[in-house]
Amino acid sequence: MNMIFLRKFLNKRRTGKGVEIEDSIMTVTQKEEAIIESPLKRQGISLIWCVIALAIFGLTARVFYLDFFRGDYYEEISKGNRIRSVIVKAPRGAITDKYGKILARNIPSIDAIIIPGDLPRNSAEIKKIAHNISDILEMNADNVEIVLANQDFKSLNPVLLKENISYEQALVLSAKLTEFPGIILEKTAIRSYENGIIFSPVIGYDGKITREELAKFPDYLMTDYIGKMGLEKSYEEELRGRHGANQVEIDSLGNIKKNLGMINPVPGNDLVLNIDEAFQKKLYDSLSEILDKTKTQSAAAVAIDPRNGGVLAMVSFPSYDNNLFARGITNDEFQAIISDKNLPLLNRVVSGEYPPGSTIKPAVAAAALSEGVITSETSINAAGSISIGSWIFRDWKTHGVTDVKKALADSCDVFFYSVGGGYGNIAGLGMNRMKKYENMFGFGAPTGVDILGESDGLIPDENWKLAYKKEKWYIGDSYHAAIGQGDVTVTPLQLANYTAAIANGGTLYTPRIVNQIKKDDGEKKYISPKIIRENFISKEVMDVVRAGMRQAVTSGTARLLNQLDVAIAGKTGTAQFGSENKTHSWFISFAPYENPEVALAVLVEGGGEGHSAALPVSKDVLEWYFSQDKD
Repeated sequence: MNMIFLRKFLNKRRTGKGVEIEDSIMTVTQKEEAIIESPLKRQGISLIWCVIALAIFGLTARVFYLDFFRGDYYEEISKGNRIRSVIVKAPRGAITDKYGKILARNIPSIDAIIIPGDLPRNSAEIKKIAHNISDILEMNADNVEIVLANQDFKSLNPVLLKENISYEQALVLSAKLTEFPGIILEKTAIRSYENGIIFSPVIGYDGKITREELAKFPDYLMTDYIGKMGLEKSYEEELRGRHGANQVEIDSLGNIKKNLGMINPVPGNDLVLNIDEAFQKKLYDSLSEILDKTKTQSAAAVAIDPRNGGVLAMVSFPSYDNNLFARGITNDEFQAIISDKNLPLLNRVVSGEYPPGSTIKPAVAAAALSEGVITSETSINAAGSISIGSWIFRDWKTHGVTDVKKALADSCDVFFYSVGGGYGNIAGLGMNRMKKYENMFGFGAPTGVDILGESDGLIPDENWKLAYKKEKWYIGDSYHAAIGQGDVTVTPLQLANYTAAIANGGTLYTPRIVNQIKKDDGEKKYISPKIIRENFISKEVMDVVRAGMRQAVTSGTARLLNQLDVAIAGKTGTAQFGSENKTHSWFISFAPYENPEVALAVLVEGGGEGHSAALPVSKDVLEWYFSQDKD
């Protein structure tokens, strides 16, 4: 009610000399102001006007506060509703062999992605989207509906709907994206592995991150790939790169209307390995052939450069195709792999634990010579066995008069029974001293190789047996341990690394698969050789041990290698396992004898005697290796 109306209303009520007002509040004349009593029934109107006035004042104050004090904050909130950062995936670093041959590369791929905050809230619309999009992506409509309906609708974090969709699916979906609010296509890349079956134990594979992994690595997106096994996992930080972002303006349905700028992604670093692709293939092919001949299915082999600990080749049988995991393995394919009793996912080189058999004898010889239990001239008459009470410990043949070099060359068990546990006029090392030296050669502990899943192996002793078997240690335990039997176990990698230490005269390196890390700008970071220990065995002792291993090739159990042009030293090993008298076939070697550049350990599980399976593989591989131009 304005003042003019009020005046007119009050003027009509004016009578006599005074002013008689029944329903007035107040009037203002041109000459005077008067205060007029209000009847009781009009007091409520006064209260309403007061409330309105207070409300207007409050709103005015709030607008002032929001505009002047919180304006910048809400401006940013407003921008967030129309400006969005679209992630630009960083390419993963490549993996190459030592000569630059690609072992793992990226190939373009497209994923169907959910943006929960852009999904409709109406269940009927969700159902419609699920039904239509499942036809395009060849997915179960009910499953898609469940996924869409159970999203956090306040979140703008992308969620994977389906990875690596086909080009045809991407084309159809792209044309219909306006019908599917909350669904986008994301350009990404998947791994392509060259000769996947040959290299998968080393390279491993990557795959989409799981919710459990995301909890550990919160800076990843739910649509990211992450290393799962092998080098892909152990060098994840180097390989992954850093995502960029494209700032875009969007409409209410999440459709891009304008590009506003780009933050460029940072590609992942490349890995250059010590592994030689051709060497790896040759070792794989040779093992494959011997498995066919022996009708066995499991084997492992690894080659190391004794000069620096670089891993030149690493093969494990049976293997698997890591490309299956990279492209999105089916349930049937996965079940076939994990149900295989031969465990194709197991990298036997680093994770397999086996009795080493006679390949442990050079370490026992080094211990006995170092401790003065024997000298290089000490000889025994090695009959076909020795007896302790009612127990008989047999050799594989009668060797006659034998010194330490001949014992290594001919793999004489009786000699090593004697130096290990004691017999006749030889006091013997005993298990504690054998363990001491075997530990120094790297047995019983991880080598520290730059790949995950490494096993420790086991060098037992009296305390271990009492704790785990609840039994005392007997002299027979020392005899068995001295020839690499009983509870002694090693990994093929430990055995190769120990062979490399013998080859180079007593330096034990940490094996390294990766040689250098290359950044996108061309900067290179070389992985320097790391020495675990050195000079732990004297040169004089090492010369005797090396001479015995050379004699194994010239006149002992490894004479097959004497046919080669290069001088090779080695040691056969035949290790019993299980309760059926089956044996693993081992052979360790290094060459050239005077200036070694390769140390090799070969295992054929259940392959029989060392000279019958592992030795032919070593001959084939070393003959090939030294015929190559390695410049």
